[in-house]
Amino acid sequence: MTLTDTILAEAESQPNRPYLTALISALQRLDNLLQQALEAAPQLHGAEAADDLYRGLYVSPQEVERLLAREPATPLLYTAEVDAATRLTPTGEPETRLDRLWRGLNLTAFEIDLILLALAPELDRRYERLYAYLQDHVSCRRPSIDLALNLLCPDVVAKLDRRRHFDPEAPLRRFHLIQLGPPPNTDNPTFLAQQFMLDPQIVRFLLHQDALDERLIRFTELLSPFDNLTESPLAAEPQRRLLSLIEQAWQSGQPLRLYFQGLPETGQRETMAGLAGALGLPLLVVDLVQALAHSPDSREIFQLIFREAWLHNALLYLEGADALREAQNLPAGKQFRSLLAADSGVTVLSGTESWALAGPEPLGLIPVRFERPNFVQRRTWWQTHLARLGLALPPAELDRLTGRFRLTAPQIAEAALTAHHTIRLRPAAPAQNGQTKNHDPRLSEALFAAARGHSGQQLAALAHKISPRYRWADLVLPDDSLRQLREICQRVAQRHRVFEDWGFEHKLSLGKGVNALFAGPSGTGKTMAAEIIAHELGLDLYKIDLSGVVSKYIGETEKNLDRIFTAAEDSNAILFFDEADALFGKRSEVRDSHDRYANIEISYLLQKMESYDGIAILTTNLRQNLDDAFVRRMAFTVHFPFPDEESRLRIWQGVWPAEAPLAAEIDLAGLAHQFKLSGGNIKNVALAAAFLAAETGDRIETRHVRQAIRREYQKMGKSIPEAELAERLGDRDGAE
Repeated sequence: MTLTDTILAEAESQPNRPYLTALISALQRLDNLLQQALEAAPQLHGAEAADDLYRGLYVSPQEVERLLAREPATPLLYTAEVDAATRLTPTGEPETRLDRLWRGLNLTAFEIDLILLALAPELDRRYERLYAYLQDHVSCRRPSIDLALNLLCPDVVAKLDRRRHFDPEAPLRRFHLIQLGPPPNTDNPTFLAQQFMLDPQIVRFLLHQDALDERLIRFTELLSPFDNLTESPLAAEPQRRLLSLIEQAWQSGQPLRLYFQGLPETGQRETMAGLAGALGLPLLVVDLVQALAHSPDSREIFQLIFREAWLHNALLYLEGADALREAQNLPAGKQFRSLLAADSGVTVLSGTESWALAGPEPLGLIPVRFERPNFVQRRTWWQTHLARLGLALPPAELDRLTGRFRLTAPQIAEAALTAHHTIRLRPAAPAQNGQTKNHDPRLSEALFAAARGHSGQQLAALAHKISPRYRWADLVLPDDSLRQLREICQRVAQRHRVFEDWGFEHKLSLGKGVNALFAGPSGTGKTMAAEIIAHELGLDLYKIDLSGVVSKYIGETEKNLDRIFTAAEDSNAILFFDEADALFGKRSEVRDSHDRYANIEISYLLQKMESYDGIAILTTNLRQNLDDAFVRRMAFTVHFPFPDEESRLRIWQGVWPAEAPLAAEIDLAGLAHQFKLSGGNIKNVALAAAFLAAETGDRIETRHVRQAIRREYQKMGKSIPEAELAERLGDRDGAE
């Protein structure tokens, strides 16, 4: 049984597959054409050709005479069968893939014939041998341009005219339907000698093998339709309008180009997937950054991308459109814009910046702005995903979790699942009175940890993450400073009520974040306070060393700051800029170019601080060195004074762990009175004394504290005689 018979039998057994019938019909017609050509071949090549063992190695006088007797460019294999055959025409039957190529790409009947010639060897290798025989060359197993023109052209005029179907801008090559190549072992072949083959993806398309093109698979993804619009950050009305706009364009065959603009992870992709699902259409997702990075020939890749969307009858979604900004004046950018302007489908691009790929062709690009999901949306998503897992949180805890982390729906789903698995690995906790049904008392802790883990991690490469260890009881500050720190936490906790419920977000374009300045000498608790706030809010704390941010090279400081703030937008973390004086000193008068660029850096930071939507804490040792304009733009300025005697006593009392073997003889009140040390210095003394005691005895005694104090003063560039130290401590053994 031949392949033709097999396909025919398959078509008869599965009448719901019309493409099989179309293929068998095409192959039968091709067989008829080849049969006619094979009958004419002996006259073309000579009757002795079949018995000539050395044919191809030399040209006989008889063959020379036969070649000279031919009319120039005559298509000798053409038969009337070509014109008599029934070509592909609309029949009212379900559209086949051949129909789609013909109609969708405006191909001619001649071009369909070329496609069938190239397709045949992909279906049955006997066509390779037939083509080799007709071309009088055993190595020429693909149809050549000359063979196609000889088979399908009625006269010289048609043969010369139809060469244009193989031009680079002709549909067959513009849409990458066929590929040209030289015959085997041939250098510099003529145009007619070139062979053509069907593009592998077109072969798969015609055979209903709907896999992605192998050349695109590294940076493309084909999503099956699924309705997911309930988790889009867009409100219901904008969703409805977008859905109607896309549906109308799709059904009418009119081009539509949308630009989804917003920060990363603000739901653009989820929204597009939901829109495609609501329309029952697949979605082809392309990572433009990876496409440009992996593709030396960007024009071909862009052509294949647009073709792939058409082949799969899919909406096209192009992520990372900002990558085109850098290439807009390069051939890649110009080619992409040209292809986008010529495409007749529905294309959606997404990026963070405004569209800037200018060009002569009008695009009619419609911008759609994406903001971060609001409190109500996030709370609903948390409830939904927790309920699916059989979990629940008390309303107050749910509000706290929702307010702390501005996550997208997929991130919330992942965090809920992670927390669910985390608590399953731990022993079950006993139920308590008043506990919400299905609520594990450890669930809140697991959810906060999971939410931190599923926040953006880009900041980790730019800053040092600090694990909070301190609590409010560890911090010794004046009452007003402590109240300010608690007000910072309250502002974060009530953010959604003030900005969303009470409408203040509509009154403010900047300054929605929480910016705080901690001013005071070293060792007075600024870093400790930042850790306490992070622990209170359940957020990660990242410390940024400004000495590594400030650069002597013009423009580098701004780039470093931009990378930090961009990464922080998706981190749900607290930014902690230590030693802000390195950058935020008073702006100088412009005396030279260095002063001018230093002021530009400070102005840029002020702009980023005002537009930042998260929590930023900055510290300074010298409040008087800060620019007044900068201080005015801080939501909080918290003073960390050098501790007085009463505060130092509280620090001495709280610095020792409960497990530490502290000798009763140590006079903590005397230490606070005699030594004017900051909290950081006191912590260093306590730790050093503990190590000295661990080496020499079982308890931490006055002599260990005395030695640790002496070392601490040495670090500060001061010296205290041993006798004076002993006298201050009332340590007679030390005095001796």
